[in-house]
Amino acid sequence: MEKEKKYRPNVAAIILSSTYPLECKIFIAKRSDMDNIWQFPQGGIDEGEDAKSALLRELKEEIGTDEIEIIAEYPEWLSYDFPERVAKKMYPYDGQIQKYFLVRLKSESKINIKTKHPEFSAYQFVKVKQIFEMIHHFKRNIYIKVIKYFKEKGYI
Repeated sequence: MEKEKKYRPNVAAIILSSTYPLECKIFIAKRSDMDNIWQFPQGGIDEGEDAKSALLRELKEEIGTDEIEIIAEYPEWLSYDFPERVAKKMYPYDGQIQKYFLVRLKSESKINIKTKHPEFSAYQFVKVKQIFEMIHHFKRNIYIKVIKYFKEKGYI
């Protein structure tokens, strides 16, 4: 019998630039601990923390600001399994279950990826189609699903 998988609760942010809706560009960041891996900011939900509080905390920790407006959230939690090389680092979790939020940076917010524990070495704001030219890792299918949903709902 196969063991039941254990998923780490997590939040993820698709961040629109402060020029949205005049211009639709999305924040994507390059991980500092892996070669040429670009992703959306994300992070674990602490014990007793709700998803929106975790979202704000993670954004502050990863990009130096929580000055955002939540535009929408994906209606379901999405899960994925870690590839073997990541699973060892993330033990005892087999993967993550995520709540995705579509957010817009407030005009006065300032991004600073040189945080206390930097996760990113670079970032860009790109058009939607560029995201899929840059993302080739195990999260790609979830990114496609979430972006498609927000497009169909008319947000991006």
